[in-house]
Amino acid sequence: MYFYNLLDFVGLFLFLSGFVIGLGAVTVIDIHGFLGRTSSYWTEATTRTHKVTKPLIWVGIILATIGGLIFYRTASFNGIPRIHAFLALVLICNGYFLSFKVSPYMLEREQRGDAGKLLPASWQRKIVVSLIVSDIGWWGGLALLVMYLIRR
Repeated sequence: MYFYNLLDFVGLFLFLSGFVIGLGAVTVIDIHGFLGRTSSYWTEATTRTHKVTKPLIWVGIILATIGGLIFYRTASFNGIPRIHAFLALVLICNGYFLSFKVSPYMLEREQRGDAGKLLPASWQRKIVVSLIVSDIGWWGGLALLVMYLIRR
């Protein structure tokens, strides 16, 4: 019985730690990105900030996923655990786009000395969609965890 409770503790702790780190980093970069839509100062700040937030978001996804696997290890794979698994996959795909498409583009612009120039509208639209997906995934996932814990 004690071991079961210890695993629950570790799983939930890692799960919540993932949300704290990942959602915190997402919030910071989202605010920078929002401000950078019309400001060259904030566009450059966003380019620099994403170098810190990008790895933190990945750490958050990894911790939340490991924590979720441990925490839901005895739960049936339907309802909230299934939705969390789906959200994790969506966030991983979204993170792939941001890390391997948007980030190299931003770093290339920085190397050319264009970090302060506003992004083209086509890139801004793609990034806005990606940030909305990210926000829904992180905030929705956290709300679902709270719902699961209340119902438990």
